[in-house]
Amino acid sequence: MMTRKVGSALVGAALIAIAAVVAGTVHSAPQEPGLTGVEAARLREAFRRVDENPFPEDNPYSPQASDLGARLFFDPILSGEQTMACASCHNPATAWTEGRPRGIGESGIAMKQRTPTLLNVAGLGPLGWDGKFPDLESVSFTPIVSSGVMNLPEAVLIARLRADPSYVRDFTTAYGENAITRQNIERALATYERSIVSGAAPFDRWLAGDDTAIGASAKAGLRVFSGKGGCIGCHSGWAFTDGSFHDIGVATGADTGRGSYFPTSVKLRYAFKTPTLRDVTTRAPYMHDGSIATLRAVIDLYDRGGIDRPSRSPAIRPLNLSETEKANLIAFLETLNSETTPTALPLR
Repeated sequence: MMTRKVGSALVGAALIAIAAVVAGTVHSAPQEPGLTGVEAARLREAFRRVDENPFPEDNPYSPQASDLGARLFFDPILSGEQTMACASCHNPATAWTEGRPRGIGESGIAMKQRTPTLLNVAGLGPLGWDGKFPDLESVSFTPIVSSGVMNLPEAVLIARLRADPSYVRDFTTAYGENAITRQNIERALATYERSIVSGAAPFDRWLAGDDTAIGASAKAGLRVFSGKGGCIGCHSGWAFTDGSFHDIGVATGADTGRGSYFPTSVKLRYAFKTPTLRDVTTRAPYMHDGSIATLRAVIDLYDRGGIDRPSRSPAIRPLNLSETEKANLIAFLETLNSETTPTALPLR
């Protein structure tokens, strides 16, 4: 399977070099506000966008499959009462998530966790806050058949699609005759979802060499992000995630995240997936449970260090950030917001 190299050896080497620069072992005359020339060069390499084919060999890309997946994604035919689509929770207008702490299923009952964004989800398996899904193909039918989410039995969904001549046509075009099966529904949805990639942001223009694309406060925030704040340790690579699981000192009780699958692991207890930071300022509230309302409150949590316990990541510790450093961090994170046009809805 070809994937984007998030957390690759290249990034790891760059992070070591960045740490040395920030620690003061490498010196250069300042050329940018808040960053030395050496720091800027290292950061541009660490965060440069890596575009590779994210489609696996057993589900290769085709425009027909992607178009079919888009149609399914936005169609409420996938829910029991036909009132809810995948896009109801993964809304492109709110960075492919939703602006509330927990998703609400067709029954009106709140879900256990916050809806994760689909931005840059290709190549970041295992998926889900707790990593329960090995790949995108394995995700879709869990919410579809769940009584608390879309509440539609598999057999009823397949019967609905087979009764619709336009879906018969589209599945035949994408996969051949008699193609309306669970596997092909999963494959089509996954193909479309792998195309959901964050657009270019001011930070990307800075990466490309435009020194004026982000301001002095954002550059100072980037220095905090990659140095004193230690954020780059988990939020690495062009998508700003290592794709891994960490206890950041938030969850409590039976909400053990990745640890529920590895009950003997101390480090995975209360560990949850590192989310991408692309478009992060548009995706409040935050954390796997939607328990933190604002980005400033998230930064305050990291500044305090979260709950001190054996499972807490070594990267989580009191930071003693100043008010200016916190404001600069937010200014930097704002530069990760995409400069894109609205998502076009599929036509029947």
